[in-house]
Amino acid sequence: MRSIAFIISLSCLAFSCSGQSNSGVHEFPVQKSPEEWKEVLSEEEYEILREKGTEPSYSGDLLTEKRTGIYTCAGCNQELFKSNTKFESGTGWPSFYDAVNGKVVLQTDSSFFLLRQEILCSNCGGHLGHVFDDGPKPTGLRYCVNSLSLDFIPKEKP
Repeated sequence: MRSIAFIISLSCLAFSCSGQSNSGVHEFPVQKSPEEWKEVLSEEEYEILREKGTEPSYSGDLLTEKRTGIYTCAGCNQELFKSNTKFESGTGWPSFYDAVNGKVVLQTDSSFFLLRQEILCSNCGGHLGHVFDDGPKPTGLRYCVNSLSLDFIPKEKP
């Protein structure tokens, strides 16, 4: 009987602990209601950007994008990552070793009994993915990003 009570307690703890906790307060300039976001985002984009979902690995269109250009937030079009910082991480999601200065915010994510750093768009607060410290030089970081949270704008040829 005690083991059942323990399992129930552990389950309750899991649900109460899952979610995001702020490592600092950030005011996002773009504010919209859930209904307004649903008008401008696809169901899949909404799930990732607003509900902090994750697309299946190796499913995103931008994973194999090789052209020169800029990656922007699918929610607000803010520039987030430059193509020259993208690298093949073998994880199944687009990975970058650096973000455009000041365009992302990191926030502690303690969901699923893990302690990670969540990446948010500094303009609209959209969930992009997570950053890890196993990336290449010069930063040693790996910004692991959902393709559906991004749009790609190729650089125009002169």
